[in-house]
Amino acid sequence: MSLRHAALGLLADGPASGYDLLKTFDRSLAFIWPATQSQLYGELNRLADDGLIEVSNEGPRGRKDYSITEQGRAELERWITDVEPDRIRRNEALLRVFFLGTVGPAHAKAYLEREATVHEDLEALLQTVERDTDWDTSDFNRYGHLVIESGRRYAHGQAQWAHWAATQVDNLETTEAPAQTR
Repeated sequence: MSLRHAALGLLADGPASGYDLLKTFDRSLAFIWPATQSQLYGELNRLADDGLIEVSNEGPRGRKDYSITEQGRAELERWITDVEPDRIRRNEALLRVFFLGTVGPAHAKAYLEREATVHEDLEALLQTVERDTDWDTSDFNRYGHLVIESGRRYAHGQAQWAHWAATQVDNLETTEAPAQTR
């Protein structure tokens, strides 16, 4: 459901074509909510069918600019203020940490160091976005800056944790637990 609301939020900032929305997704929202071209265009059609957006301009080669309707603004506000977010707790990278004991200390350390590198790379990317973006051009950018900062801090913390965890591997108890019957 959030792709729907992400599109509404982008259109609340001003009219845009599907192509323009996809470019904005790729530069900003993709860090937290990626969308493919087919997903976005399909959602735009559904939003129009539901009366939440409308075609405000048609251009060459079938280009359509969409605008949010009052009903769409009301839906966006309802979603922001009344609907509790789905805070998914799945994390495949951390799930693997539970089972690192099955691959031996060298592989466990290597995995954790790769995790640190992934998060260091993400932090560097977000620092570049932060440096290269004019954050005062719109409400979307001003509030988007808060999201980029959250991602940067998260990536930094995860990288630090992964380096620390790699140093802990040698200290972990390696005695075998008795076999359990099921």
